[in-house]
Amino acid sequence: MSPENPDTRNSKRKRPAAALPRPRYRFWCLFLGTVAGLFLFVLVGGGLAAWIKYQGAIKGLPTVVGLRDYSPPVMSRIYSDDDQVVAELAAERRLFVPSAAIPQKVKDAFIATEDKNFYTHGGIDPLAIARAVIQDVFRVNGKRLVGASTITQQVARNMLLNNDRKLERKIKEAILAMRIEQSLSKDQILEIYLNEIYLGAGAYGVAAAAQIYFHKNLDQLTTAEAAYLGGLPKSPYNYDLFRKPDAAKQRRDFVLARMAETGAITQEEKVKAQNEPLLPKNTSGRRGPLVGTEWFGEAVRRDLIDRYGLEKTMQGGLEVHTSLDLKDQALATKLMRQALVKYDRNHGWRGAVAHLGDDAVNQWKEDLAKRQAPAGMLPNWRLAMVLNARTGEVGWIEGGKNGTPHQGTILSKSLAWSKRHPLKDGDIVMIEPQAEGSQVELCQIPQVEGALVSMDVRTGRVLAMFGGWSFAESQFNRATQAQRQPGSSFKPIAYLAAMEKGILPSQIFMDSPFSVGDWHPNNYEKNFWGPTALHNGLRYSRNLVTIRLAAQVGMDAISSLAIALGEVDSMPKVLPAVLGAVETTVIRHAGAYASIAAEGMVVHPTTVDYIQDRNGKVIWRSDAFTANNVTDPNQLPTFTDNRKRAASEQSSYQIITMMEDVMRRGTGFSASKGIDTPIAGKTGTTQNFNDAWFAGFSPDVVTVVWFGFDTPKTLGKGMAGGVLAGPVWNAYMKDVLPTYPKRDFVRPSGIFMASYSTSKGMVMDAFKDGQTPGASINLSSGAATGALSAADTGAENVPDSEDNMGSGYSGDYVNDGGTIKPKTAPAAAPSGEDIGMGGLY
Repeated sequence: MSPENPDTRNSKRKRPAAALPRPRYRFWCLFLGTVAGLFLFVLVGGGLAAWIKYQGAIKGLPTVVGLRDYSPPVMSRIYSDDDQVVAELAAERRLFVPSAAIPQKVKDAFIATEDKNFYTHGGIDPLAIARAVIQDVFRVNGKRLVGASTITQQVARNMLLNNDRKLERKIKEAILAMRIEQSLSKDQILEIYLNEIYLGAGAYGVAAAAQIYFHKNLDQLTTAEAAYLGGLPKSPYNYDLFRKPDAAKQRRDFVLARMAETGAITQEEKVKAQNEPLLPKNTSGRRGPLVGTEWFGEAVRRDLIDRYGLEKTMQGGLEVHTSLDLKDQALATKLMRQALVKYDRNHGWRGAVAHLGDDAVNQWKEDLAKRQAPAGMLPNWRLAMVLNARTGEVGWIEGGKNGTPHQGTILSKSLAWSKRHPLKDGDIVMIEPQAEGSQVELCQIPQVEGALVSMDVRTGRVLAMFGGWSFAESQFNRATQAQRQPGSSFKPIAYLAAMEKGILPSQIFMDSPFSVGDWHPNNYEKNFWGPTALHNGLRYSRNLVTIRLAAQVGMDAISSLAIALGEVDSMPKVLPAVLGAVETTVIRHAGAYASIAAEGMVVHPTTVDYIQDRNGKVIWRSDAFTANNVTDPNQLPTFTDNRKRAASEQSSYQIITMMEDVMRRGTGFSASKGIDTPIAGKTGTTQNFNDAWFAGFSPDVVTVVWFGFDTPKTLGKGMAGGVLAGPVWNAYMKDVLPTYPKRDFVRPSGIFMASYSTSKGMVMDAFKDGQTPGASINLSSGAATGALSAADTGAENVPDSEDNMGSGYSGDYVNDGGTIKPKTAPAAAPSGEDIGMGGLY
């Protein structure tokens, strides 16, 4: 083997100097490797931490499934019979409007100010979110974040989360926003947002806001009005049109500028809209019940809560169509208030509202501006200060606390009225400015109360309801809630029970002293007529005749009939009850009278015709009548009467005929003046003049009027039903009846009409086939079927007018082979024995 070449050997053992690692290179390799390892560690660790944070954020996160079938709480609305909105019921005032029905200019206004990239982003704006996070990290003194949420994020927050402003909630909001964008279309998201957003003044959603601020539907808004609504989400309070009109206009103009920037409107449209005055159309800031309909609306609300519960009533979006006639309601309110004021004025001035002293005269404007008007003060009244008691000069402010000062003089008749408690300088009083001149009338809130219910005879549809002087002062409804004794207006029920027993209108009962133990009932006139026909007993409201009738018929029968008619749920079976010593309400009394007028069919008062749910489906309708053949266009619909019968048609007609004569010549005469439509009715006055009633009806309308104090006490001697309630009934019916065709009460089969003589002249009555006019049937002479009570818990009737009809009669009728023929009778009233031998009790 040849020896190796030294050069070759050296070349194999030694690497070139350039291939040897240098210390600096090795350092950087080590450094970069370390950095890479740390980066990978941070990346994995950070990703793991982010994943843990993400899992924590989504844990328990609400789902968006429910948003696909978005069904927000929506206020319910009450409509009159001509479909005018009279009241709205809401925990949150919201009207749901589908996206297709929201005008584009309304959408553009909100998008321009709240989220101009709404249609292009995926639910979040990364730059805005980053800015919000940085501000959240570095905020000081609890400063709130600048709004950076997209419309989708606002939907997530409003619908699924809360208003917590922590970073964790912002993360959840962003996650939910992206999920919402994946589940819903842009139009669906915008629809939810525009129906859910709070816009101040109690309004949730754009439709409710348009109603509150401008009293308009969305499609009636101008571009300027739409822009105002679009500026409200930032701060509804700071841009409230009612409280801060200048700030509201500035915000409106800003939104219009943004709309021009986004191309939603042109520059010309922007300028024109900015020059448009921004004035609210509903100056109250709220849409409450129409004036005068509060009692009716509250009665409907109570009925809805009983039927559906509070939540569905206030948030279910019910469309409640009622029987309320706004014209009749306004008439009832006006007449009842006039009557209450008249009674109150006749019973004296009670003094000033307050007295501030003589020095207050020098600063009367400032003092009046600070005073709160009493709740019962009418809208057309004003608080005023007496500036000079001797001359009657007063000062008041017109147009609210910051309104225009006015001065005037109290009418001389009002000054005379106030002599009982003379006025002094510095007195605060209520006045009513007169239409002409600078004179004013002195006013005070009546202490007496009243109620009225008017309803359709056949259906029970309540047309008008007055529940008291002022709903603002007291929400207690005297028409539906006050339990009062009806007095002698209860008597027709007892007489109807007698007709059902076959007793004749001409039946004779003794009008003579009657006692049971310590109970000694009497007639109001404190006199006795002796043998008296039932017709006259009702016509002149003779208590003793009615008591003997009740004893003969039996209180069981009268009680059962009163319950069947809906007058009461139960009643004591004692004789005083027949004089009205039971408790009922005005609306139940009206229902009982309507049942008599409806030929004995039970009529239940109802304020609601039908109810629709939020989707327009009818979910309730009155079932008194059922319509048939409603789907066949070739046939007229027919109706099935589902009402129950409480008394026969024939007996009911007999009572109607007798009550017609009460109006023509009896205690109801004063209430019939000027009315040429057939009417029937009855007065009622309770013991000690605590309650004054008038109840009556035509073939179409029944109306009941009541007056009294909330805490029962006398209205004053002579303040009877015909004196207080009768004139109101007359004025109301005189105005309402001409709107109906003039017609007679329908005479049923099995009834004939005949005249006969009584000790009070000739009368006309209805008799059933087989009955003899003018006769009295033989009644049992045994013990009375009704139990007698020694306790005088009853009511004393007070007749309201008594015409001198004469004591003689000139004719009588006899039944000659089935034909009713007149016969001549003596001019003087015969003795009791000549009138009839049966039933002298």
